[in-house]
Amino acid sequence: MAKISSPKLNAQSFHPKNWGAWVLIGFMFSISLLPYRVQHYLGLGIGRLGRALMKSRVHITRRNLEICFPDKSESERERIAEGCFRHLGHSVVDTANAWFWPQWRFAKHFKVEGLEHLKKAREQKGGILLVSAHFWTLESHARAYGTLDPGVGIYRPNKNSVYEYFQYHGRTKSNKYLVDRTDVRGMIKALRQDNAVWYAPDHDYGTHAAVFVPFFAQDKAATITGTATLAKVKNVQILPTYALRNEDGSGFTLVIEPALENYPQGDDERDAHTINQVVEKAILRAPEQYMWIHRRFKSRPEGEQGVY
Repeated sequence: MAKISSPKLNAQSFHPKNWGAWVLIGFMFSISLLPYRVQHYLGLGIGRLGRALMKSRVHITRRNLEICFPDKSESERERIAEGCFRHLGHSVVDTANAWFWPQWRFAKHFKVEGLEHLKKAREQKGGILLVSAHFWTLESHARAYGTLDPGVGIYRPNKNSVYEYFQYHGRTKSNKYLVDRTDVRGMIKALRQDNAVWYAPDHDYGTHAAVFVPFFAQDKAATITGTATLAKVKNVQILPTYALRNEDGSGFTLVIEPALENYPQGDDERDAHTINQVVEKAILRAPEQYMWIHRRFKSRPEGEQGVY
């Protein structure tokens, strides 16, 4: 499968069935025009509203935290859960800014930690596999990394053509192009062409091409083996990277960690567990900024009961 063609708008894009998407995009664009301090309070409001309306996601969040952090008190886990929805609200603002802000304004609100690791990786020939995770800063992360080293994103295309247009062009504002998350050949091709490829293996994508290995306190979390597959491409380096919102409200920090060494080992379970440990390390820096709202443990080994 070739890379996804850049979406375009046409007459059908303005059909009444797409008006809802246009309202959403218009709302996001309007957010991007607001002063940063006003955006902060708007994000808090959106987060509170989301927590009030998304009852099932609140339940999933609490259950995930209970599974992953059984040693924490209920009040500690609830604090993380509340923070998760606060950052959900901020992510709406972050997405608007990442898609619509001009570069001069976007650059004012992020800093980089570990730039030397990227420079070292680029001194060598080969692609870079950016092992990341689903933090609420996902869109800011993509825009920020692309300003340093334009790369290729892995994503799930949206079924609505209008939203897909703005999503694609927003995510490629400082990057090259996007590849469907099911297109492994496209990912390999991008790496062979010395591109940086963003890859987040932290969700439960089912049991196909996956193994059950520990993730925090859960010893049987379905984890895809695709990271090791991509890491086998010749001369590829694996850089863990993610973005975190700054506590002082100044924006966020793009974190780039040292390249993984001696990976992969050739053992699916061992390699998948290594990647889960990379993700865990990132999450522990700011657990409230991680997307706990997804059913990370929905797939269970045969014969085991569901956890949700």
